[in-house]
Amino acid sequence: MPQVQSQRIAGSCDDDQELVGRARARDEGAIRAIMQANNRKLYRIARGILRNDGEAEDVVQETYVRAFTHLDSFRGDSRLSTWLARIAMNEALGRLRRQRPSVDWTTLEPVASDARIIQFPVSATSVDPEKTMAQREMHHIVEQAVDELPEAFRIVFITRVIEGMNVEETAEILDLKPETVKTRLHRARAMLRKNVEKKIGPVVMEAFPFAGKRCARLTEAVLGRLGLGK
Repeated sequence: MPQVQSQRIAGSCDDDQELVGRARARDEGAIRAIMQANNRKLYRIARGILRNDGEAEDVVQETYVRAFTHLDSFRGDSRLSTWLARIAMNEALGRLRRQRPSVDWTTLEPVASDARIIQFPVSATSVDPEKTMAQREMHHIVEQAVDELPEAFRIVFITRVIEGMNVEETAEILDLKPETVKTRLHRARAMLRKNVEKKIGPVVMEAFPFAGKRCARLTEAVLGRLGLGK
């Protein structure tokens, strides 16, 4: 079923229970709608824990398999997206513990990673390669800074800031008190700000590039006004 049609199905449901009911009846459109509405959120949560793109995709796939084969356990006590996020969280944490069984995930030191959490769009029609390069470098710094937050704080930051979940939803997914969510988010922001400021120094020097076509254009314009141009 086309994506547009699946989105219409998602929008036509008054509540999660109706969509889940369709999914229980193996309605392909409903299943597609659920996945399209939650793919990014589940991927980012899994990616935030595992810091590995491939592992995160596996977690999302496993999450859906578990969810769609156990829909009878969804009682509607929480939102469907929250229920799915909790499954993804448990699956990702389980994989993390199997990878590092002797390490407490809440106390891990930041580990550098080449993978990315946030995808920042860059205009394909840009005619200013110097500016585009500077933008990409700034995006890379922010992505890396988020990636290097300790897990306990990174996951709260991802769920609250990047995915826009409220305090109660985040607390439910992470099995934390709302006050703990607020505290960790505050600390995550402070660490992120400090990390970005530390990395940003060398890049700031190139933040307002004036080279390439821009430089050549201005030079030729001045030479032309002086009667020295070609």
